[in-house]
Amino acid sequence: MGCASQPQNQVTGQSQSENVNTATSQGNSQMNGLPQALESSTVELKNGSTYSLIAGYVNKEINGNVYKMLAYNHSIPGPILVVQQGSEITLNLENDTDIPTSLHSHGVRLEDKYDGVIDVQQKQIEPGKTFTYKIKFPDAGIFWYHPHLNEPYTQSHGLYGVYLVVPNDKNYWSPVNYQMPLVLNDIAIQNSQTDSFNPKVTNYALMGEFGNVMLVNGSENFQKKFEAGDVVRFYLVNASNTRVYNLSIPNAKIKLVGGDNGKYEHETWQDHIVLSPSERAIIEVLFDKAGTYTLQNTNPQKTYNLATFTVINPEDGNPNYSKTFAVLRDNKDVITDIDKFRDVFDKKPDKSITLTMSMSQQGHMNMMGNNAGQHMMSDGSMMNNSMMMSNDQDPIEWEDTMPMMNTMSTTDSVKWKIVDAETKKENEDIDWKFKVGDKVKIKIYNDPNSMHPMQHPIHFHGQRFLVLSTNGVKNTDLVWKDTVLVPKGATVEILVDMSNPGTWMAHCHIGEHLVSGMMLPFEVQ
Repeated sequence: MGCASQPQNQVTGQSQSENVNTATSQGNSQMNGLPQALESSTVELKNGSTYSLIAGYVNKEINGNVYKMLAYNHSIPGPILVVQQGSEITLNLENDTDIPTSLHSHGVRLEDKYDGVIDVQQKQIEPGKTFTYKIKFPDAGIFWYHPHLNEPYTQSHGLYGVYLVVPNDKNYWSPVNYQMPLVLNDIAIQNSQTDSFNPKVTNYALMGEFGNVMLVNGSENFQKKFEAGDVVRFYLVNASNTRVYNLSIPNAKIKLVGGDNGKYEHETWQDHIVLSPSERAIIEVLFDKAGTYTLQNTNPQKTYNLATFTVINPEDGNPNYSKTFAVLRDNKDVITDIDKFRDVFDKKPDKSITLTMSMSQQGHMNMMGNNAGQHMMSDGSMMNNSMMMSNDQDPIEWEDTMPMMNTMSTTDSVKWKIVDAETKKENEDIDWKFKVGDKVKIKIYNDPNSMHPMQHPIHFHGQRFLVLSTNGVKNTDLVWKDTVLVPKGATVEILVDMSNPGTWMAHCHIGEHLVSGMMLPFEVQ
């Protein structure tokens, strides 16, 4: 594997795979005439560029079967769009599906009318129609795009892609031999079937749908080859509906350098990275010896092998960045930026919200069925109503522990809530108003006594924030973020930099929880 003349700017895509053999494949929804899903291509867009994204259907092979999936420009994930920090591009999104859609540029502090939220900034893009988005990128790092409509179906079936925003400062990142996004997703496949789309009601409203097939950059068997001594920067993106990942690469040294919206104050060594839906993490990895390395997702129930990295003895004489890699940098530019906000870290919260849920009596009875208040667990044992209330002791649900009940729960029976502690208003009835320049401290409490407490990744549109503390423990290594994981029973305090005027929303990024009501609007004037 050769080395580019500017290795820190090289984006390497997914390795080539064999063509789909449709003659011997099975699975639902294989449709004659649909194109085969492609691997992501890398597209560099200069300031002022115009580019077309087409959302449409493809045939995709997964574990030997072919399924009807969704894709941008025929690829899963969609094209890797590489842009320079501070540049503005125009994206023309064409809807070549049979369901309405939109495009949300997740984490990008763009103009609100291009944020992609239906009935707030724009009308839905009907089949056969096109909408034009103008997107400016003020922050360096990794961001992503996906629909903000019908997310539980469209995201799991392939409509997601990434923006890689190149910093203006050439020394923003340390030098590496290669860099690449690793986009994580999972999809549920049962009896050679994927889920069909229902425009009227969404299932899995209780916990969100956990997929049983893990994909990295659209592949269930992602592989890449490096040379011993290579340092690789991976941009990790969690595009799953509900799954939280606990990621590691055994026997490789991992340095955490960035998060949702750029660099950390201080680089740190890590042996694992926890990533909730829509969060990003930027890591640098040294593969110092030849051998086989595995990207793993490990939780208390299971270990998944997600990707394989084959490291060979050096052939082409790649530059050796091991000495640079060994240094943990303190990023003075990030520290200086955050200094402007430290004087309000300890102030009383301006807003407080509680995350909770309710369930209709009929919905509760439907899910319990005729088992006299009991429910079948995944191990075949029975669960009573009080067990549903208490849940397990782990503050994160890593797997679907109640598959029967979760499947039967729908948006008609389950209501997830964000409750304003002061006004007691819920979800869309909340009417927060701020001004540009406000530094807003928000306390988020995840009620452990709700009917089904579980973690929630809370995402704020259009702004960036700092996670100040969790359960009263102050965060000593800050990074600008747009999503924060709030475990069951936890209290998290964030400080939002209200820098971007417009009408926005905050919500849980578990797709099924969002469509079950868990969102609030806010305005920055």
